[in-house]
Amino acid sequence: MLELLSEMLSFSFLLRAVAVGALVALCASLLGVSLVLKRYSMIGDGLSHVGFGSLAVATAMGAAPLQVAIPVVVAAAFLLLRLSENSKIRGDAAIALISSGSIAIGVMVISLTSGMNVDVYNYLFGSILTLSRGDVLISIVLSAVVLVLYILFYTKIFAVTFDENFARATGIRAGIYNMLLAVLTAVTVVLGMRLMGSLLISSLIIFPALTSMRIFKNFRSVVISAAVTSVLCFFIGIFTSYIYDTPVGATVVCVNILVFFIFGAVGLIMSRIRRKKYAGL
Repeated sequence: MLELLSEMLSFSFLLRAVAVGALVALCASLLGVSLVLKRYSMIGDGLSHVGFGSLAVATAMGAAPLQVAIPVVVAAAFLLLRLSENSKIRGDAAIALISSGSIAIGVMVISLTSGMNVDVYNYLFGSILTLSRGDVLISIVLSAVVLVLYILFYTKIFAVTFDENFARATGIRAGIYNMLLAVLTAVTVVLGMRLMGSLLISSLIIFPALTSMRIFKNFRSVVISAAVTSVLCFFIGIFTSYIYDTPVGATVVCVNILVFFIFGAVGLIMSRIRRKKYAGL
């Protein structure tokens, strides 16, 4: 086991994938708890489709993918929130509108330029070979920014997550913190797309939060559990992918699914034990 791990980490592209993947998994899990509790978890899926469209345009233009995708997806997050709050198009409908439109634009741009090639496949399903040293540097810096902002505004994010109206009544500018959540999610989605793919990146947002909620009920406990679970699932996934030569993104998601069912079973057993204990009293 240790020999395999040492062998895996001897490859520079795998080291880059591990570094970026762990940071993205951590950021996605922290943001995912609030998004799931606010019933806005599909924002990650919508923004990943926007990311695919922007990456397709960047490829057609011969531009740096991350430098094009990040501002476009952040703008989409802002637009999505404004549509959801101030128009007749609400929640899931706004996400579906933007995501389907972005996929269509991306496919049209690709079909008119390079065609469906390996780069497009990598954007859809992810590839550890697409991460350059520049991408890694940008990913580490932006992930650090996401984590710092989340920690700094943790109490405000907590308040907005659980009771937005009460948060507004206490003087918290809920709109700003909703926008902060959306922007941080947009950045995290773009950073993770190169590794996980636009079709799978939203799983890093949804699964760790839902998994942790099977056992833990306190917000802080769920956040900590989601962070630990997400990073561990990523490490197990990429290690399993290396051993069995399977796609990294799909393997990481399968590990998350397995852990979700394990936590679900443990949570069910714990609830039955508690019921029996209370019945005995």
